[in-house]
Amino acid sequence: MRSSYFFGWFGLPSVGLSAVFISAFVSATLLPIGSEPILFGYTELNPSMYWIAILVATVGNTMGGMFDWWLGLISRNGFESLKGPANSRMQLWLEKRGPKMLLLSWLPGFGDPLCIAAGWLRLAWFPCLIYMFIGKLLRYLTMTWLLTLVSNSFWHQLGHWLHLI
Repeated sequence: MRSSYFFGWFGLPSVGLSAVFISAFVSATLLPIGSEPILFGYTELNPSMYWIAILVATVGNTMGGMFDWWLGLISRNGFESLKGPANSRMQLWLEKRGPKMLLLSWLPGFGDPLCIAAGWLRLAWFPCLIYMFIGKLLRYLTMTWLLTLVSNSFWHQLGHWLHLI
């Protein structure tokens, strides 16, 4: 397999889809953790589970994004006093675009606060969920495909280097 040596080093065969789900959920919070390497490693070691793994990662990441949305919703009362021209321009921009803006919820550094802002603005949860799911699905499909374009020799070298550490 393409990267079995590299991902075998991390023990991915022993943890399975639960690791894919948990990493996807946690990476959708404000914690700076990426889930793509775990998803890619899992799909490389279990090619027959490709679509299931993509779905599990997407559901986990969407649930994490909805957790952020909920945090924004419950924190709104604590921040009602924040007013000003910068906040009002940003608020108008977000309100104008509505839940569709959550197609961008997968963007690093921007997506998590966007989900929190959607909750803070009290945007309807179901449209937010749908747009978030679509954006995150497209992200996982794209990132997993891009990682398959990396040559086998790179993964072998990386695995060998990590084994020396």
